[in-house]
Amino acid sequence: MNFGILIIGDEILSGKRADKHLAKAIELLAERGLQLAYADYVGDAPDRITAALARGFASGDVIFSFGGIGATPDDHTRQCAAKALGRGLVLHPEAELLIRERMQDIAREQGVSYEPDRSDNLHRLNMGVFPVGATTIPNPFNKIPGFFCASPAGGNLLSEGESDDEQPRGIYFVPGFPVMAHPMMAWVLDTFYSGLFVRGAWMEQSVIVFGAMEATLTPLMEQIEVQHAVKVFSLPSVDHPEYGKHIELGVKGSPDAVTAAFASLLKGLKGFSVRLGPELVRN
Repeated sequence: MNFGILIIGDEILSGKRADKHLAKAIELLAERGLQLAYADYVGDAPDRITAALARGFASGDVIFSFGGIGATPDDHTRQCAAKALGRGLVLHPEAELLIRERMQDIAREQGVSYEPDRSDNLHRLNMGVFPVGATTIPNPFNKIPGFFCASPAGGNLLSEGESDDEQPRGIYFVPGFPVMAHPMMAWVLDTFYSGLFVRGAWMEQSVIVFGAMEATLTPLMEQIEVQHAVKVFSLPSVDHPEYGKHIELGVKGSPDAVTAAFASLLKGLKGFSVRLGPELVRN
């Protein structure tokens, strides 16, 4: 199963705000023994958002979409999700209850009476207008929920705690605010994908190589992948603050496979006129 993220907003692409979602998504997945397969960025352009979501639904992957689910004119994600699925939009009953509950909380905090039919309160209900068939994602910060839409052939959202070999596939829509979005992503992973967790079952081992060209090392890299059930990686650097010009050459996969493959890699490097530096291990 592939996990991807979609980050939406002109403020990210213009540089007004720094993206905090990519690094956190990698961290949340890695803590659970999972990996991020890809990340896409798109501005507040409805056609581009719709196209990106349509690709996401068609992929059958699990995708987290950050941003654009508010109710201001520059928030298009809810409408684009409906268009990508060919569905209508409807006020979700559970979302309506949660939003009204939040508005009552605000009224109490401000020491005023709650007026459910006041124009601004009615407008806030737009944050609970989701594509038909969507289910809610709880928001522990302010109760305003996100939502999930299953891919057309991806099944429905599982009930909490339900065990099933077929985890739901589709797109989880959460706010752009990290303080809300990141706990919501963690909740989704822990609630519906715990059966995929493989903590401690992934490892990287590499060595710093000086005086080598990637093209020269490629046959050895290909040989290691053929002989062992690992991925080989090569990360060249020309101006590293500590090592200067070098290549970090390594393998990643299950610990047992990595241990054997890395031994083969070091043995193979003896046939080259290179100097080896520190060895690195990442779990």
